[in-house]
Amino acid sequence: MTALSLADGIRGRHSIRGFLPRQVPQDLLNQVFELAQWSPSGTNIQPWQVYVASGAVRDELRAQIIAKVQANEPPQVDFSDRGKLGAVFRERRRGCARALYGALDVDWDDKPARAAVAFRNFEMFDAPHVAFLCMNAVFGPQAAADVGMYAQTLMLSMTAHGLASCAQGTMAHYPDLVRETFDMPAEVKVLFGISFGYEDTSDKVNQTRTDRASLAETVKFMGETT
Repeated sequence: MTALSLADGIRGRHSIRGFLPRQVPQDLLNQVFELAQWSPSGTNIQPWQVYVASGAVRDELRAQIIAKVQANEPPQVDFSDRGKLGAVFRERRRGCARALYGALDVDWDDKPARAAVAFRNFEMFDAPHVAFLCMNAVFGPQAAADVGMYAQTLMLSMTAHGLASCAQGTMAHYPDLVRETFDMPAEVKVLFGISFGYEDTSDKVNQTRTDRASLAETVKFMGETT
């Protein structure tokens, strides 16, 4: 495992959208996911249930997802956002899109090119592995927060072990396919997915970088400190 400081790992991790076809050995997968098990969890319930597709399983699931998208089948997500984004959040999302299109030399007004970029999500960016992060339907927002903390821990574990990743809400668009593939109980719901593997450093899409809001925009300190 690469010796990274926590700060280097956090700042060095970023979304990768171009992967090599090289498979991650099972022994390394075990190490990565074992470390992620130490993620924080309220009252230690550890609500995350993770399903990882590789090889032929990944290939078939990818093909089925692509077929649904190409047939214009609408998403049937287990969980949906509520309400519209405020202006500041919309602008951050647009900033992410501008950074991605800029790295790929895609003009903002070129809708077919933008659609092709978006479609790469459903191709899992050619990552050889995809993890689906799920939880039981009995759980609510607190458990979902635990799954989010697990996801961050998992992606940092991947970074520390020399792997690249991209968290994807699009992997939750067709949860019935995921349940069928893994023979999951109906009460297990899909939150999102993480495509991962080894970064293709020659793919210019991986030059994409986003910024972060200032501390003053997101954190409010009150009370005296020493």
